[in-house]
Amino acid sequence: MTQRVDLSTVMDRISIDAVITGYAVAVDDGEWADYQALFTSDGRADYRTAGGVEGPASEVAQWLSQTMLLFPVRQHLIVNRRLDLQDLGGYPGDGAQVQADYMNPMRLGDDAERAGEAKDAGEEARPTAPNFVSGGRYAFDLVRTDSGWRIRSVTVHEKWRSMTGALAAG
Repeated sequence: MTQRVDLSTVMDRISIDAVITGYAVAVDDGEWADYQALFTSDGRADYRTAGGVEGPASEVAQWLSQTMLLFPVRQHLIVNRRLDLQDLGGYPGDGAQVQADYMNPMRLGDDAERAGEAKDAGEEARPTAPNFVSGGRYAFDLVRTDSGWRIRSVTVHEKWRSMTGALAAG
């Protein structure tokens, strides 16, 4: 392998990592246009194991935009990324697969009203809304396009979930 190929592989890995990080940030920030831009035109997402939907990224983004309204506080972490670049006899190809674990803590509802009441009463505001945390593994299939690396498909494999407060009791 030449030094030029090695550099190209490093650049691909950095670019793919930016796409995966961009995915988490778009979901957390509710930036659904950014979310869709990370996918190929025929890109798909599958959230069925987490109680969601499967379909074209544009339709899934619409579903997420409504569903995530229930969780105004989100902090989506994607870790332990295993990246496999397509290998064309020692040269990088235009495909990649990433398996990555995730942990997704979210808060149901909004504590803003309670915070205002606490401030008026001279108390310290304490979070009262229930928390919802899930974890699992993503399987990303990416492809190199003229615009850079894009997600062709992502599948969520939820492994666990935990709830507090009213969510746990119900």
